[in-house]
Amino acid sequence: MKSSLVLLGTGGGPTPKSERNAACNAIVVGDATYIIDAGNGIARQMAFAKLPFDSIRAMGITHHHSDHNADAGTLLHLAWCANLQGPVETFGPAPWSKIWESFLAYADTDVQIRKVDEGRPDFASMVTARDVVDPGVVYEDDRVRISAAWVNHPPIPALAYRVDTEDRSYVISGDTTPCESLIELARGADVLVHEVMHIPSIDPLLKRSNGARLREHLINSHTSSTDVGGIAEQAGVGQLVLSHFVPGSPAVPEEIWLADARAGFGGKIVAGRDLMVI
Repeated sequence: MKSSLVLLGTGGGPTPKSERNAACNAIVVGDATYIIDAGNGIARQMAFAKLPFDSIRAMGITHHHSDHNADAGTLLHLAWCANLQGPVETFGPAPWSKIWESFLAYADTDVQIRKVDEGRPDFASMVTARDVVDPGVVYEDDRVRISAAWVNHPPIPALAYRVDTEDRSYVISGDTTPCESLIELARGADVLVHEVMHIPSIDPLLKRSNGARLREHLINSHTSSTDVGGIAEQAGVGQLVLSHFVPGSPAVPEEIWLADARAGFGGKIVAGRDLMVI
């Protein structure tokens, strides 16, 4: 069965941007959709991409920074308001299950009204939420096998995911520095979607507040544009897709991102854009 990857959001960082949506991805296999990360705006991005809301089968969250999980609950709630029947399995690092419980409490007033006024099914019972404890396979059905590996994104636990389908394999790095666990997870994958940061251009970000501390976090927790190609090369992937751009374009021209990545990788490289289909 044919699969594809839709880059629903390629921006990095929590501040909303006019040129890029926050981090979110969809792997589509036939009429089933699997979400990896759900940054702000993902539901509208799915509408733009013409992905049916009732096609969602599973959602994985890489880590609990708001640019990756802000609309995790909202996506499923709005999908339920549209036509989602479930079931949907969701998973991520702890405390994902508690975060989901808190979202259900937030949504309960609207849910109860719509159950009465619109005859909708019970929302809470159609979604399961599980904390990922160990690396390895975290979800499997008749279309995909999703595996997870811990990556290095201090100070919080963070995962990368690999989605294996009948025809292709996709790896979503989440946020991470270069690390061996990601290279092993991505070994031989067809597509690696990897975060990227252009270090010479981050100084304007540091003027907002607490610049020295922010710079330390960015350097210690992310992957530079000059290192990302080497990760793809070591993993032997077929295609490298740059995403989660820090800072976002147009601050850094696309040709610079590509040139930096090509210094370490001889395969195909794409600078991701919102709603691009891979």
